[in-house]
Amino acid sequence: MAAHAALPARGRATTSTRSRTRGWALPATLGVIYGWYAAFIQKSGAPVTWGLFWLGLISAVVLAGAVYGLHRIRRALPREVHAAAWGGLAGIAVGFLYSLSDVSILSATVLGLIVGGGVAAGAFYLYYTHEDAAGRPAPY
Repeated sequence: MAAHAALPARGRATTSTRSRTRGWALPATLGVIYGWYAAFIQKSGAPVTWGLFWLGLISAVVLAGAVYGLHRIRRALPREVHAAAWGGLAGIAVGFLYSLSDVSILSATVLGLIVGGGVAAGAFYLYYTHEDAAGRPAPY
């Protein structure tokens, strides 16, 4: 009896469209919500202008790109640096939104540092408790 031969693969293996869409779904959604909220805060009762449109669009693209980038390099960073990156991103994002409401730069910085520190501590705890015995991160 002859052994069953596997068919050779045609071309190289690529990721499916579904996984690529899933990779962009969360960052795009967060970016749209963040950009809309940034423009909404800056508007403060005034009519909509092109400046508000560009503020919202640029804010959305920057946040979505940063979230997507952190998701892409998550395995390459040690857990301490990865947690600090998420904390820095969250602190900068919240501090920027708070600064749009015409408060002092000191209060926006303090709020950003508090939020960033909390997110970094929470992310570090999550990464530290979700690893195997050899110190490798558990699969997501």
